[in-house]
Amino acid sequence: QVQLVESGGGLVQAGESLRLSCSASGRTYSSYFMGWFRQAPGKEREFVAAISRITDGTYYADSVKGRFTISRDSAKNTVYLQMNSLKPEDTAVYYCAARTTIWSSRQENDFAYWGQGTQVTVSS
Repeated sequence: QVQLVESGGGLVQAGESLRLSCSASGRTYSSYFMGWFRQAPGKEREFVAAISRITDGTYYADSVKGRFTISRDSAKNTVYLQMNSLKPEDTAVYYCAARTTIWSSRQENDFAYWGQGTQVTVSS
């Protein structure tokens, strides 16, 4: 089992920045691929970004490319999502997720473990 805990959400104005953190515990060696998803009110959960623990390769949704950066600190078993130039449409609950294979994916069904989510609200 892998436990994921997100933190760092909050209320910001458009154009500002936030950094989300996802702390992993348990069988973290099995979480080869880490991702961030988000779900806005009335919408389906969508892929935001992901990073491979094996290659450090990163993947982004087109809507956040150039504004968001995913990174990880292996010593702390933590994955970060730096969000810059935030827009009102970035408002959502952000979830951290872990995939137990080395293969990349943007599909939420491919991720076995999920955090409880952290709210990000961007005002205009």
